[in-house]
Amino acid sequence: MSDATRRSLLTGLRWTSLRLRLVVVFALVALTAAVSASGIAYWLNREAVLTRTQDSALGDFRQEMQSRAASLPLRPTKDDLQNTAAQMASSSPGYSVLLVDERDTGKPIVGNSDLDTFTLDNVPLSLQKAVNEKHPIEAGNKYEYHLFWQRVSIRGKPYLVGGTKIIGGGPTGYMLKSLDQERQDLNSLAWSLGIATGLALIGSALLAQAAATTVLRPVQRLGDAARKLGEGKLDTRLVVSGTDELADLSRTFNRTASSLEKKVADMSARDEASRRFVADMSHELRTPLTALTAVTEVLEDEADSLDPMIAPAVRLVVSETRRLNDLVENLMEVTRFDAGTARLVLDTVDVADQVTACIDARAWLDAVDLDAERGMMVRLDPRRLDVILANLIGNALKHGGSPVRVAVRTEGDELVIEVRDHGPGIPEDVLPHVFDRFYKASASRPRSEGSGLGLSIAMENAHIHGGDITAVNSPDGDGAVFVLRLPRDAEPLTGSAGGAGSAGDTDAGVQDEEGDAT
Repeated sequence: MSDATRRSLLTGLRWTSLRLRLVVVFALVALTAAVSASGIAYWLNREAVLTRTQDSALGDFRQEMQSRAASLPLRPTKDDLQNTAAQMASSSPGYSVLLVDERDTGKPIVGNSDLDTFTLDNVPLSLQKAVNEKHPIEAGNKYEYHLFWQRVSIRGKPYLVGGTKIIGGGPTGYMLKSLDQERQDLNSLAWSLGIATGLALIGSALLAQAAATTVLRPVQRLGDAARKLGEGKLDTRLVVSGTDELADLSRTFNRTASSLEKKVADMSARDEASRRFVADMSHELRTPLTALTAVTEVLEDEADSLDPMIAPAVRLVVSETRRLNDLVENLMEVTRFDAGTARLVLDTVDVADQVTACIDARAWLDAVDLDAERGMMVRLDPRRLDVILANLIGNALKHGGSPVRVAVRTEGDELVIEVRDHGPGIPEDVLPHVFDRFYKASASRPRSEGSGLGLSIAMENAHIHGGDITAVNSPDGDGAVFVLRLPRDAEPLTGSAGGAGSAGDTDAGVQDEEGDAT
């Protein structure tokens, strides 16, 4: 089974699936309707069958009592009762007869049509009492005795028991009619209704499946198209057919996708133009900046011999020229990251030596406390690691407070470098933005000594290694903590990133040491 088929099947089986819910709702509605209809039909048929059988048997029994039992002598013998009961049963529609009379008080005489089937013990006492009870003659009652009946179960089978007494003196008669045939007929009817209910349930499920397929297939196609659109495939379109609401929805989706594709294309073109402008401007600035840098170096060497009124201006020119040079270099580095042309140039280095070299090159040895064991070998881009460390340590020195502590350790396959300062920390509202480009923690400090790109470039260099940098305040409230995490071996990343640096990568130099974050 393919992954797409398995995924489609699992999607259809989830309770959150519209298809499954539609099938279940259809099935429940059909089941409720079928059970209700079957129940009503069964109840009506049951009452009709039992009433018809009951009325037929009781009516015949009443006539037999009037024609045969009423003609018995006032003091019938047991044989008289036996013969009459047999005659009544033989002419009846399948019931047994029991006749009871009294020769002397408390000495009943019983005549049965079938001794094995019907005895006085089979007649409920409540029915015997009702049959033998004499009712006064009045406007609403013309007879002293009435015909009563009751449905009973004898040895697990249903029966109808009826009884009445001859008016004016005579035996009491009881009849026993088996309802087993009617029960079998009703059971057959129940099975038929149950099968019909099952078929209705299956039919409703199939109908729901067909309806779900018809209705939800366009919805599924729309969902797939929206998913592709979210993945960046902006040329995704739906084939529209019909004039229903789903077709209108598909047309709206196509119009929205076209508009989105156009806007994204326009934004991409403007973004590309902006990046190209920054890159071109940076490259064009490098030539005059090289000349300016050479001149400022000469001026700096001669600053002590210049007129005291001119020397401050010369020093300002030297400082601003260097700052401009750093800003151009940073802009070029950012442009390479945005264009996706930045590459790793890997080498196996000792982390302790690398961190020490970074600190020593910037004369920070007296201000930085290093905790790193030698022999901790990793494979990464030394220049980019130097850029990251220079920015993190420089930022801690400028905006934090001495001493700055740098701790190096390994955790599994990761290299962890922690830079901690002893300054006031980073405001909570600033923490989420410390790695943003040109972000300044205070609007009242619109200009800083750095370019505002240092921490952003450090983060980009960490990402190109497959790592990350986090910034938090120290739990004891003493300064901020920047934690750099890099894989100990970045070789797998060179499969897609390449193993050689671009021509513009090799002269990026040391980036700005602070990001105006705190």
